[in-house]
Amino acid sequence: MRRARNAKIVATLGPASSDPEAIRRLFEAGADVFRLNFSHGTQEDHRRNFNTLRALERDSGRPISILQDLQGPKLRVGRLEGGKVTLEKDSHFRLDLDETPGTAERAPLPHPEIFAALQEGATILLDDGRLYLEVIEAAADHAKTRVVVGGILGERKGVNVPSVVLPISPLTPKDRDDLAFGLEMGVDWVALSFVQRPEDVAELRKLVAGRAAIMIKVEKPAAVDCLEQLLELADGAMVARGDLGVEMAPEEVPGIQKDIIRACRLAGKPVVVATQMLDSMVHAPAPTRAEASDVATAIYDGADAVMLSAESAAGDYPVEAVAMMCRIIERTERDRSYRAIVEALHPEPEPNAADAISEAAAQVAMTISAAAIVTYTTSGSTALRAARRRPTAPILLLTAQRKTARRLVLLWGAHAVHTADISSFPEMVEKAASIARREGFAEAGSKLVITAGVPFGTPGATNVLRIAWVE
Repeated sequence: MRRARNAKIVATLGPASSDPEAIRRLFEAGADVFRLNFSHGTQEDHRRNFNTLRALERDSGRPISILQDLQGPKLRVGRLEGGKVTLEKDSHFRLDLDETPGTAERAPLPHPEIFAALQEGATILLDDGRLYLEVIEAAADHAKTRVVVGGILGERKGVNVPSVVLPISPLTPKDRDDLAFGLEMGVDWVALSFVQRPEDVAELRKLVAGRAAIMIKVEKPAAVDCLEQLLELADGAMVARGDLGVEMAPEEVPGIQKDIIRACRLAGKPVVVATQMLDSMVHAPAPTRAEASDVATAIYDGADAVMLSAESAAGDYPVEAVAMMCRIIERTERDRSYRAIVEALHPEPEPNAADAISEAAAQVAMTISAAAIVTYTTSGSTALRAARRRPTAPILLLTAQRKTARRLVLLWGAHAVHTADISSFPEMVEKAASIARREGFAEAGSKLVITAGVPFGTPGATNVLRIAWVE
Protein backbone atom coordinates (compact mmCIF):
# COMPACT_ATOMS: atom_id res chain seq x y z
CA MET A 1 0.00 0.00 0.00
CA ARG A 2 2.87 2.41 -0.70
CA ARG A 3 1.50 5.66 -2.14
CA ALA A 4 3.12 7.08 -5.26
CA ARG A 5 2.96 10.63 -3.86
CA ASN A 6 4.20 12.77 -0.99
CA ALA A 7 1.06 14.74 -0.07
CA LYS A 8 -1.67 12.86 1.77
CA ILE A 9 -5.46 12.68 1.45
CA VAL A 10 -7.92 13.19 4.32
CA ALA A 11 -11.38 11.73 3.67
CA THR A 12 -14.41 12.59 5.80
CA LEU A 13 -16.74 9.72 6.68
CA GLY A 14 -20.51 10.14 6.58
CA PRO A 15 -23.71 8.64 5.20
CA ALA A 16 -22.11 7.92 1.81
CA SER A 17 -19.14 6.15 3.39
CA SER A 18 -20.22 4.49 6.61
CA ASP A 19 -20.12 0.77 5.90
CA PRO A 20 -16.96 -1.39 5.96
CA GLU A 21 -16.90 -1.98 2.20
CA ALA A 22 -17.23 1.73 1.39
CA ILE A 23 -14.47 2.63 3.85
CA ARG A 24 -12.19 -0.06 2.44
CA ARG A 25 -12.74 1.28 -1.08
CA LEU A 26 -11.85 4.81 0.05
CA PHE A 27 -8.63 3.49 1.59
CA GLU A 28 -7.70 1.53 -1.52
CA ALA A 29 -8.46 4.56 -3.72
CA GLY A 30 -5.92 6.61 -1.76
CA ALA A 31 -7.34 7.94 1.52
CA ASP A 32 -4.61 8.07 4.20
CA VAL A 33 -6.39 9.84 7.07
CA PHE A 34 -10.07 9.51 7.97
CA ARG A 35 -11.98 12.39 9.54
CA LEU A 36 -14.82 11.78 11.99
CA ASN A 37 -16.87 14.98 11.88
CA PHE A 38 -18.59 15.37 15.26
CA SER A 39 -20.81 18.14 13.89
CA HIS A 40 -22.84 15.30 12.38
CA GLY A 41 -23.78 11.78 13.39
CA THR A 42 -24.02 10.15 16.79
CA GLN A 43 -21.20 8.90 18.96
CA GLU A 44 -22.22 5.35 18.12
CA ASP A 45 -21.96 6.16 14.40
CA HIS A 46 -18.41 7.35 14.98
CA ARG A 47 -17.54 4.34 17.16
CA ARG A 48 -18.71 2.01 14.43
CA ASN A 49 -16.58 3.79 11.82
CA PHE A 50 -13.62 3.86 14.22
CA ASN A 51 -13.82 0.11 14.76
CA THR A 52 -14.10 -0.47 11.01
CA LEU A 53 -10.94 1.58 10.43
CA ARG A 54 -8.96 -0.28 13.08
CA ALA A 55 -10.07 -3.61 11.56
CA LEU A 56 -9.00 -2.35 8.13
CA GLU A 57 -5.66 -1.33 9.61
CA ARG A 58 -5.10 -4.86 10.92
CA ASP A 59 -6.13 -6.45 7.61
CA SER A 60 -3.99 -4.16 5.46
CA GLY A 61 -0.93 -4.08 7.71
CA ARG A 62 -0.74 -0.30 7.24
CA PRO A 63 -1.23 2.31 9.97
CA ILE A 64 -4.34 4.44 9.46
CA SER A 65 -4.72 7.87 11.05
CA ILE A 66 -8.08 8.90 12.54
CA LEU A 67 -8.92 12.59 13.00
CA GLN A 68 -11.68 13.68 15.40
CA ASP A 69 -13.08 17.06 14.34
CA LEU A 70 -14.90 18.79 17.22
CA GLN A 71 -17.97 20.88 16.37
CA GLY A 72 -17.18 23.98 18.44
CA PRO A 73 -19.65 26.72 19.41
CA LYS A 74 -22.54 27.36 17.03
CA LEU A 75 -23.80 30.92 17.25
CA ARG A 76 -27.30 31.27 15.76
CA VAL A 77 -30.25 33.66 15.75
CA GLY A 78 -33.38 32.41 17.50
CA ARG A 79 -36.90 31.76 16.23
CA LEU A 80 -38.62 34.05 13.74
CA GLU A 81 -42.29 34.65 13.00
CA GLY A 82 -43.25 32.43 10.07
CA GLY A 83 -39.76 30.89 10.09
CA LYS A 84 -38.17 33.69 8.08
CA VAL A 85 -38.15 37.46 7.61
CA THR A 86 -36.86 39.87 4.98
CA LEU A 87 -34.27 42.49 5.94
CA GLU A 88 -34.28 45.57 3.72
CA LYS A 89 -31.04 47.36 2.87
CA ASP A 90 -30.35 50.42 5.09
CA SER A 91 -33.16 49.48 7.51
CA HIS A 92 -32.50 49.24 11.23
CA PHE A 93 -32.48 45.77 12.80
CA ARG A 94 -32.20 44.99 16.51
CA LEU A 95 -30.67 41.85 18.03
CA ASP A 96 -31.42 41.12 21.69
CA LEU A 97 -31.81 38.47 24.38
CA ASP A 98 -35.63 38.50 24.28
CA GLU A 99 -36.78 35.00 23.24
CA THR A 100 -39.95 36.30 21.57
CA PRO A 101 -39.97 35.20 17.88
CA GLY A 102 -38.33 37.80 15.67
CA THR A 103 -39.71 40.09 12.97
CA ALA A 104 -38.24 42.24 10.21
CA GLU A 105 -37.35 44.81 12.92
CA ARG A 106 -35.73 42.56 15.58
CA ALA A 107 -34.65 39.02 16.33
CA PRO A 108 -33.51 37.03 19.34
CA LEU A 109 -29.78 36.34 19.63
CA PRO A 110 -29.38 34.09 22.70
CA HIS A 111 -25.64 34.72 23.12
CA PRO A 112 -24.86 37.36 25.77
CA GLU A 113 -21.15 36.85 25.13
CA ILE A 114 -21.59 38.43 21.70
CA PHE A 115 -23.20 41.57 23.16
CA ALA A 116 -20.44 41.75 25.78
CA ALA A 117 -17.82 42.05 23.03
CA LEU A 118 -19.62 44.21 20.44
CA GLN A 119 -18.70 47.83 19.82
CA GLU A 120 -20.06 50.49 17.53
CA GLY A 121 -18.85 49.91 13.98
CA ALA A 122 -18.48 46.13 14.39
CA THR A 123 -19.67 43.81 11.64
CA ILE A 124 -22.23 41.03 12.13
CA LEU A 125 -22.71 38.45 9.39
CA LEU A 126 -25.81 36.24 9.18
CA ASP A 127 -26.43 33.01 7.26
CA ASP A 128 -22.83 32.32 6.16
CA GLY A 129 -22.26 35.97 5.29
CA ARG A 130 -25.26 36.35 3.00
CA LEU A 131 -26.59 39.20 5.17
CA TYR A 132 -24.33 41.96 6.48
CA LEU A 133 -25.09 44.18 9.48
CA GLU A 134 -23.18 47.13 10.91
CA VAL A 135 -23.50 47.84 14.65
CA ILE A 136 -24.60 51.42 15.34
CA GLU A 137 -25.37 50.96 19.05
CA ALA A 138 -24.06 48.26 21.42
CA ALA A 139 -25.22 47.37 24.94
CA ALA A 140 -24.91 44.42 27.31
CA ASP A 141 -28.26 42.95 26.26
CA HIS A 142 -28.82 44.18 22.70
CA ALA A 143 -27.32 45.66 19.58
CA LYS A 144 -28.91 48.07 17.14
CA THR A 145 -27.65 47.57 13.60
CA ARG A 146 -27.97 48.94 10.09
CA VAL A 147 -28.57 46.42 7.29
CA VAL A 148 -25.72 46.85 4.79
CA VAL A 149 -26.61 43.81 2.67
CA GLY A 150 -30.18 42.60 3.07
CA GLY A 151 -32.13 39.54 2.05
CA ILE A 152 -34.19 36.71 3.53
CA LEU A 153 -33.14 35.58 7.02
CA GLY A 154 -34.28 32.17 8.19
CA GLU A 155 -34.52 31.21 11.85
CA ARG A 156 -31.61 29.38 13.49
CA LYS A 157 -29.20 30.71 10.87
CA GLY A 158 -25.57 31.14 11.83
CA VAL A 159 -23.99 34.34 13.17
CA ASN A 160 -20.38 35.44 12.58
CA VAL A 161 -18.65 38.39 14.19
CA PRO A 162 -15.36 38.62 12.26
CA SER A 163 -13.99 41.83 13.75
CA VAL A 164 -14.34 40.79 17.39
CA VAL A 165 -12.58 38.29 19.66
CA LEU A 166 -15.47 36.72 21.56
CA PRO A 167 -15.09 35.84 25.27
CA ILE A 168 -16.11 32.25 24.66
CA SER A 169 -14.36 28.90 25.01
CA PRO A 170 -14.01 26.85 21.79
CA LEU A 171 -15.07 23.80 23.81
CA THR A 172 -18.80 23.50 24.47
CA PRO A 173 -20.21 20.87 26.87
CA LYS A 174 -20.95 18.74 23.78
CA ASP A 175 -17.33 19.10 22.64
CA ARG A 176 -16.01 18.07 26.05
CA ASP A 177 -18.21 14.99 26.03
CA ASP A 178 -17.22 14.15 22.43
CA LEU A 179 -13.55 14.70 23.26
CA ALA A 180 -13.66 12.28 26.21
CA PHE A 181 -15.41 9.78 23.96
CA GLY A 182 -12.85 10.15 21.16
CA LEU A 183 -9.86 9.91 23.47
CA GLU A 184 -11.33 6.80 25.09
CA MET A 185 -11.64 5.19 21.65
CA GLY A 186 -8.09 6.21 20.75
CA VAL A 187 -8.28 8.86 18.01
CA ASP A 188 -4.90 10.01 16.68
CA TRP A 189 -5.66 13.69 16.04
CA VAL A 190 -8.16 16.13 17.56
CA ALA A 191 -9.14 19.15 15.44
CA LEU A 192 -10.22 22.22 17.42
CA SER A 193 -12.82 24.56 15.92
CA PHE A 194 -13.43 28.26 16.75
CA VAL A 195 -9.81 28.95 17.72
CA GLN A 196 -9.25 32.64 18.53
CA ARG A 197 -6.24 32.81 20.86
CA PRO A 198 -3.41 30.67 22.31
CA GLU A 199 -5.37 30.06 25.52
CA ASP A 200 -7.91 28.08 23.46
CA VAL A 201 -5.24 25.57 22.41
CA ALA A 202 -3.77 25.41 25.90
CA GLU A 203 -7.22 24.53 27.25
CA LEU A 204 -7.52 21.60 24.84
CA ARG A 205 -3.95 20.42 25.41
CA LYS A 206 -4.60 20.16 29.12
CA LEU A 207 -7.64 17.97 28.49
CA VAL A 208 -5.95 15.80 25.87
CA ALA A 209 -2.91 15.22 28.13
CA GLY A 210 -0.76 13.72 25.38
CA ARG A 211 -3.28 11.10 24.27
CA ALA A 212 -3.65 12.57 20.77
CA ALA A 213 -2.06 15.19 18.55
CA ILE A 214 -3.80 18.58 18.34
CA MET A 215 -4.75 20.30 15.08
CA ILE A 216 -5.98 23.88 15.10
CA LYS A 217 -8.58 24.86 12.52
CA VAL A 218 -7.67 28.30 11.22
CA GLU A 219 -11.11 29.66 10.42
CA LYS A 220 -11.23 33.07 12.13
CA PRO A 221 -9.27 36.28 11.48
CA ALA A 222 -8.23 36.32 15.15
CA ALA A 223 -6.45 32.98 14.65
CA VAL A 224 -4.64 34.31 11.59
CA ASP A 225 -3.44 37.29 13.62
CA CYS A 226 -1.77 35.07 16.26
CA LEU A 227 -0.88 32.09 14.08
CA GLU A 228 2.74 31.85 15.20
CA GLN A 229 1.78 31.57 18.87
CA LEU A 230 -0.95 29.04 18.06
CA LEU A 231 1.49 26.82 16.15
CA GLU A 232 3.85 26.79 19.13
CA LEU A 233 1.10 25.07 21.14
CA ALA A 234 -0.44 22.88 18.42
CA ASP A 235 0.88 19.85 16.53
CA GLY A 236 -0.63 20.82 13.17
CA ALA A 237 -3.09 23.13 11.45
CA MET A 238 -6.01 23.01 9.06
CA VAL A 239 -6.79 25.80 6.61
CA ALA A 240 -10.59 25.87 7.06
CA ARG A 241 -11.29 27.92 3.95
CA GLY A 242 -15.08 27.75 4.14
CA ASP A 243 -15.31 29.57 7.45
CA LEU A 244 -12.40 31.85 6.59
CA GLY A 245 -14.26 32.80 3.43
CA VAL A 246 -17.26 33.87 5.50
CA GLU A 247 -15.33 36.04 7.93
CA MET A 248 -12.83 37.45 5.41
CA ALA A 249 -13.22 38.77 1.88
CA PRO A 250 -12.96 35.90 -0.64
CA GLU A 251 -10.01 37.54 -2.41
CA GLU A 252 -8.02 37.44 0.83
CA VAL A 253 -8.32 33.69 1.39
CA PRO A 254 -5.79 32.44 -1.24
CA GLY A 255 -3.03 34.62 0.20
CA ILE A 256 -3.93 33.62 3.76
CA GLN A 257 -3.80 29.95 2.69
CA LYS A 258 -0.25 30.41 1.41
CA ASP A 259 0.74 32.25 4.59
CA ILE A 260 -0.59 29.44 6.80
CA ILE A 261 1.14 26.73 4.77
CA ARG A 262 4.40 28.67 4.89
CA ALA A 263 4.13 29.22 8.66
CA CYS A 264 3.48 25.52 9.27
CA ARG A 265 6.39 24.53 7.02
CA LEU A 266 8.76 26.83 8.89
CA ALA A 267 7.48 25.51 12.23
CA GLY A 268 7.80 21.89 11.11
CA LYS A 269 4.10 21.22 11.75
CA PRO A 270 1.83 19.37 9.25
CA VAL A 271 -0.85 21.44 7.51
CA VAL A 272 -4.11 20.33 5.86
CA VAL A 273 -5.94 22.39 3.22
CA ALA A 274 -9.70 21.84 3.48
CA THR A 275 -13.16 22.79 2.19
CA GLN A 276 -14.74 22.59 -1.26
CA MET A 277 -11.65 21.24 -2.98
CA LEU A 278 -13.64 19.02 -5.36
CA ASP A 279 -17.07 20.32 -4.43
CA SER A 280 -18.73 19.63 -7.78
CA MET A 281 -17.99 15.92 -7.23
CA VAL A 282 -20.65 15.83 -4.55
CA HIS A 283 -23.06 15.32 -7.44
CA ALA A 284 -20.86 14.94 -10.56
CA PRO A 285 -18.40 12.17 -11.52
CA ALA A 286 -15.65 14.65 -12.42
CA PRO A 287 -14.44 17.97 -10.98
CA THR A 288 -14.24 21.31 -12.74
CA ARG A 289 -10.86 22.32 -14.15
CA ALA A 290 -10.79 25.13 -11.59
CA GLU A 291 -11.15 22.61 -8.75
CA ALA A 292 -8.32 20.47 -10.15
CA SER A 293 -6.20 23.61 -10.27
CA ASP A 294 -7.18 24.44 -6.67
CA VAL A 295 -5.95 21.05 -5.41
CA ALA A 296 -2.75 21.39 -7.44
CA THR A 297 -2.11 24.85 -6.00
CA ALA A 298 -2.19 23.45 -2.45
CA ILE A 299 0.30 20.78 -3.50
CA TYR A 300 2.63 23.31 -5.17
CA ASP A 301 2.43 25.39 -1.98
CA GLY A 302 3.73 22.40 0.00
CA ALA A 303 0.65 21.30 1.97
CA ASP A 304 1.05 18.02 3.84
CA ALA A 305 -2.50 16.96 3.02
CA VAL A 306 -5.66 17.99 1.22
CA MET A 307 -9.12 17.14 2.53
CA LEU A 308 -12.45 15.96 1.16
CA SER A 309 -15.54 16.89 3.18
CA ALA A 310 -19.01 16.47 1.67
CA GLU A 311 -17.42 14.84 -1.39
CA SER A 312 -16.59 11.68 0.56
CA ALA A 313 -19.09 12.02 3.43
CA ALA A 314 -22.36 12.66 1.61
CA GLY A 315 -21.60 12.79 -2.10
CA ASP A 316 -22.70 10.53 -4.94
CA TYR A 317 -19.11 9.71 -5.94
CA PRO A 318 -16.99 9.34 -2.77
CA VAL A 319 -14.51 6.78 -4.12
CA GLU A 320 -14.16 8.62 -7.41
CA ALA A 321 -13.44 11.85 -5.53
CA VAL A 322 -10.60 10.22 -3.59
CA ALA A 323 -9.20 8.62 -6.75
CA MET A 324 -9.38 11.94 -8.60
CA MET A 325 -7.62 13.80 -5.81
CA CYS A 326 -4.94 11.11 -5.80
CA ARG A 327 -4.40 11.51 -9.55
CA ILE A 328 -4.18 15.30 -9.31
CA ILE A 329 -1.56 15.07 -6.54
CA GLU A 330 0.52 12.50 -8.41
CA ARG A 331 0.44 14.51 -11.63
CA THR A 332 1.32 17.75 -9.84
CA GLU A 333 4.28 16.18 -8.04
CA ARG A 334 5.59 14.87 -11.37
CA ASP A 335 5.47 18.32 -12.94
CA ARG A 336 8.92 19.60 -13.82
CA SER A 337 8.28 22.88 -12.00
CA TYR A 338 7.08 21.21 -8.78
CA ARG A 339 10.46 20.64 -7.18
CA ALA A 340 11.67 24.19 -7.87
CA ILE A 341 8.49 25.68 -6.38
CA VAL A 342 8.63 23.52 -3.24
CA GLU A 343 12.31 24.24 -2.72
CA ALA A 344 11.82 27.99 -3.11
CA LEU A 345 11.06 27.95 0.61
CA HIS A 346 14.12 26.38 2.23
CA PRO A 347 13.67 26.54 6.01
CA GLU A 348 16.95 27.22 7.75
CA PRO A 349 17.93 24.39 10.11
CA GLU A 350 17.69 25.24 13.76
CA PRO A 351 20.90 24.90 15.81
CA ASN A 352 20.29 21.40 17.17
CA ALA A 353 21.40 17.86 16.35
CA ALA A 354 18.06 16.72 14.88
CA ASP A 355 17.95 19.57 12.36
CA ALA A 356 21.63 19.18 11.48
CA ILE A 357 21.13 15.46 10.80
CA SER A 358 17.88 16.03 8.84
CA GLU A 359 19.49 18.73 6.68
CA ALA A 360 22.49 16.53 6.01
CA ALA A 361 20.29 13.51 5.26
CA ALA A 362 18.31 15.43 2.64
CA GLN A 363 21.49 16.70 0.99
CA VAL A 364 23.21 13.31 1.03
CA ALA A 365 20.11 11.54 -0.30
CA MET A 366 19.94 13.93 -3.24
CA THR A 367 23.68 13.69 -3.94
CA ILE A 368 23.80 9.88 -4.02
CA SER A 369 20.25 9.42 -5.45
CA ALA A 370 19.18 7.41 -2.42
CA ALA A 371 16.06 5.29 -2.72
CA ALA A 372 14.82 6.57 0.65
CA ILE A 373 15.69 8.33 3.86
CA VAL A 374 15.06 5.79 6.61
CA THR A 375 14.29 7.51 9.90
CA TYR A 376 14.14 5.64 13.20
CA THR A 377 11.94 7.66 15.53
CA THR A 378 10.17 7.27 18.87
CA SER A 379 8.22 10.49 19.32
CA GLY A 380 8.14 11.44 15.64
CA SER A 381 10.13 14.65 16.07
CA THR A 382 12.91 13.47 13.75
CA ALA A 383 10.44 12.64 10.99
CA LEU A 384 8.83 16.08 11.37
CA ARG A 385 12.19 17.76 10.93
CA ALA A 386 13.01 15.58 7.93
CA ALA A 387 9.67 16.40 6.23
CA ARG A 388 10.13 20.12 6.94
CA ARG A 389 13.06 20.02 4.53
CA ARG A 390 10.88 18.43 1.76
CA PRO A 391 13.68 16.07 0.59
CA THR A 392 13.79 14.57 -2.90
CA ALA A 393 13.84 11.05 -1.45
CA PRO A 394 10.78 9.54 0.29
CA ILE A 395 10.88 9.25 4.08
CA LEU A 396 10.56 5.70 5.42
CA LEU A 397 9.60 6.18 9.05
CA LEU A 398 10.29 3.25 11.39
CA THR A 399 8.94 3.39 14.93
CA ALA A 400 8.20 1.04 17.79
CA GLN A 401 5.35 3.33 18.89
CA ARG A 402 2.10 2.49 17.12
CA LYS A 403 0.57 5.84 18.05
CA THR A 404 3.53 7.64 16.45
CA ALA A 405 3.11 5.66 13.23
CA ARG A 406 -0.59 6.54 13.10
CA ARG A 407 -0.15 10.24 13.81
CA LEU A 408 2.57 10.65 11.19
CA VAL A 409 0.57 9.04 8.40
CA LEU A 410 -0.51 12.66 7.84
CA LEU A 411 3.06 13.88 7.28
CA TRP A 412 4.31 14.91 3.84
CA GLY A 413 6.47 12.24 2.20
CA ALA A 414 6.32 9.87 5.18
CA HIS A 415 5.59 6.16 4.90
CA ALA A 416 5.14 4.99 8.48
CA VAL A 417 5.93 1.42 9.55
CA HIS A 418 5.34 0.07 13.04
CA THR A 419 8.24 -2.23 13.95
CA ALA A 420 10.22 -3.39 16.97
CA ASP A 421 13.04 -1.29 18.41
CA ILE A 422 16.63 -1.88 17.36
CA SER A 423 19.56 -2.41 19.66
CA SER A 424 22.70 -2.29 17.49
CA PHE A 425 24.18 -0.72 14.36
CA PRO A 426 24.14 -3.96 12.33
CA GLU A 427 20.47 -4.45 13.22
CA MET A 428 19.77 -0.82 12.29
CA VAL A 429 21.14 -1.32 8.78
CA GLU A 430 19.69 -4.79 8.25
CA LYS A 431 16.19 -3.79 9.34
CA ALA A 432 16.23 -0.59 7.27
CA ALA A 433 17.28 -2.49 4.15
CA SER A 434 14.81 -5.32 4.73
CA ILE A 435 11.81 -3.05 5.28
CA ALA A 436 12.79 -0.75 2.40
CA ARG A 437 12.74 -3.77 0.07
CA ARG A 438 9.52 -5.17 1.53
CA GLU A 439 7.69 -1.84 1.28
CA GLY A 440 8.72 -1.24 -2.33
CA PHE A 441 11.25 1.55 -1.80
CA ALA A 442 14.44 -0.25 -2.73
CA GLU A 443 15.95 -3.25 -4.44
CA ALA A 444 19.36 -4.91 -4.41
CA GLY A 445 22.03 -2.27 -5.03
CA SER A 446 19.88 0.67 -3.89
CA LYS A 447 21.35 3.21 -1.49
CA LEU A 448 19.66 4.30 1.72
CA VAL A 449 20.34 7.21 4.04
CA ILE A 450 19.59 6.14 7.62
CA THR A 451 19.13 8.43 10.63
CA ALA A 452 18.77 7.25 14.21
CA GLY A 453 19.57 8.15 17.78
CA VAL A 454 22.07 6.56 20.13
CA PRO A 455 21.23 5.22 22.68
CA PHE A 456 18.65 3.50 20.46
CA GLY A 457 15.00 4.10 21.35
CA THR A 458 15.69 7.37 23.19
CA PRO A 459 13.15 10.08 22.21
CA GLY A 460 14.69 13.20 20.67
CA ALA A 461 18.22 11.78 20.48
CA THR A 462 18.82 11.71 16.70
CA ASN A 463 22.59 11.97 16.30
CA VAL A 464 23.57 9.33 13.68
CA LEU A 465 23.59 9.43 9.88
CA ARG A 466 24.59 6.33 7.93
CA ILE A 467 24.71 5.48 4.23
CA ALA A 468 23.87 1.85 3.48
CA TRP A 469 23.52 -0.35 0.41
CA VAL A 470 20.68 -2.81 0.02
CA GLU A 471 21.92 -6.34 -0.62
